[in-house]
Amino acid sequence: MSENSLFAYLLRSPWWISVAVALVLVLAARFVVPDEYVKYALSFAVPFMITAVMAAWKQRDVPSEARVESTLEAVSAMSWRDFSALLEQAYQRDGHTVTRRDGAADFTLVKGNRTMLLCAKRWKAANHGLEPLRELDAERRAQEANEAIYVAAGTVTDNARRFAAANRIRLMEGSELTRLLRLAKGAAKKR
Repeated sequence: MSENSLFAYLLRSPWWISVAVALVLVLAARFVVPDEYVKYALSFAVPFMITAVMAAWKQRDVPSEARVESTLEAVSAMSWRDFSALLEQAYQRDGHTVTRRDGAADFTLVKGNRTMLLCAKRWKAANHGLEPLRELDAERRAQEANEAIYVAAGTVTDNARRFAAANRIRLMEGSELTRLLRLAKGAAKKR
């Protein structure tokens, strides 16, 4: 499907927009199309209802912007000790074996036969550039880890984004960080 097609746009939009389009089509069919053809004209609304269901399914776990903003504000106010404990609990609840480390990566995460390195110590920085990502990539290669994750509550530069994409480094920012930490919501309230 083309990224600029109507249905691709509707899949990226809130689900209720597809429902609204379907309702407009149903109303138009009722008032414009002769009575004997209404049931056929109503079939034009079916793809929009299917798109609404698909969009709702994709968006079911996506936190609101207000939730993301409040989470980022809360984690930015935390100490490293509290934030690292929250990350550790969240990954353990997700089934990972978590080991703390020193150096370019703060944690080793193991789940099944996949090993990931996670760097989170610079999460509060306003801007994230290339240097910490280069260090994390070197550590990932040295440890022969499958993937590396870099946690950022601030802005990641375009150069850093390109580097991360080219070197199997997943940038964990606002929405993804909010979804992860929601696993440990009770722990966040204790802090």
